[in-house]
Amino acid sequence: MIGAGPANLALAVALEESAPAEMARSALILEQHSDVKWQRGLLLPWARSQVSFLKDLVTLRNPRSRFSFLNFLHETGELDRFVNLSTFNPYRWQLSAYQQWVAGSFQHVKIRYNARGERVEPRIAGDGSIAGWTVTLAGGDVVHCRDLVIGAGRDPHIPEVFRDLPAERVVHSTQYSARIAEADAGGTLRPVVVGGAQSAVEMFMALSQDLPQSRPTIVLRSIGFQNYQTSKFVNELFFPSFVDEFFTMQPEAREQVLEEMHLTNYAGLAPPFADELYYMLYQQRMLGDQRSTVRPLTEVVGARVDRDDVVLDLRDRKNGKVEPLRCDLVFLGTGYDSRMPVMVRDLAARAGLDEVVVSRRYRVELGRPASGALYLQGVNEATHGIADSLISVLSHRSQDITDDMLARRASELGRDGRLTEQVRSA
Repeated sequence: MIGAGPANLALAVALEESAPAEMARSALILEQHSDVKWQRGLLLPWARSQVSFLKDLVTLRNPRSRFSFLNFLHETGELDRFVNLSTFNPYRWQLSAYQQWVAGSFQHVKIRYNARGERVEPRIAGDGSIAGWTVTLAGGDVVHCRDLVIGAGRDPHIPEVFRDLPAERVVHSTQYSARIAEADAGGTLRPVVVGGAQSAVEMFMALSQDLPQSRPTIVLRSIGFQNYQTSKFVNELFFPSFVDEFFTMQPEAREQVLEEMHLTNYAGLAPPFADELYYMLYQQRMLGDQRSTVRPLTEVVGARVDRDDVVLDLRDRKNGKVEPLRCDLVFLGTGYDSRMPVMVRDLAARAGLDEVVVSRRYRVELGRPASGALYLQGVNEATHGIADSLISVLSHRSQDITDDMLARRASELGRDGRLTEQVRSA
């Protein structure tokens, strides 16, 4: 498995609980960092999860599991204090600590840290079938496996207008925590945040604390910040059971559902957080310390470096006027590339696939005989619904993939009377 994020950790839990021990023992997670952290780039001390802790790695699938968030709190002596908070929404760092705890609690599944997968290639058998996969790591090591699960998430989206700026002047939200630690906290920097959704606004608010002498500006195309849609009726579309219904819809119905559900997860803010932002701006205004500036109905149409400054050409969408804004750093809350990740596209090309199509159980249709399988997690919104990139369906999805692996092995046993090679799921 590539990536020790929530998706592959949930799958590892399912393997530990639902698969034969020898199958779980042969499973390996490759993680590029030295530890497990959830939303590493925006692991802010005050940031909360927008999803209930009951939608952890396992509870909706197996409420009795020892890998649950509640058991994590019990084992670490924090359960009473958490219950006293009277909330379903833990701090983000708590869920991150929970996932590291899970990663250290496996009896069979192994994790290899500091193992960044740079290239994946199919292993072709003599008869032309796909026998498995070879993952080349940074540094040159290779890992061979039969079944491969890619759960490394989507690639950051860097809009075209910013791509010619020096890398040291541009900070995507996935890099915020690391990059802000390198900045001069006492300096009078002029940071500009681009975007109007949760990640952009989290950076905008964090800058006021992390760089207390700075004067941050946030630029957004919309008329103002909007709340996520959070009605209980809409939230039913995040039930794991809705995946079956969505998968069997006509293509035009899928497109309509995705469009109508856009504001449940994108281009918006969690309602309590939107209030906190408003209160911060109100306090600054009333106390005569208006350091933070919001520029709505504005888009960046040009970006360049002029001496020591980054110059952004801002177009006022109300009147069409373009004017320059000088700054020091640009923070991008621009989300993720909607296409399949580069690693998946490169692998598909090497496997001779014109397009990537996944089954209901998340297995890529390889278009040829194969004893090795490829599974994709978190990038299948078009076929499995908007919840596919979220933690809401993790526990059930992990069971779907585990069941598919088990069914394939049972089929082989029925055909051959034995497994023809030791299973390695990496």
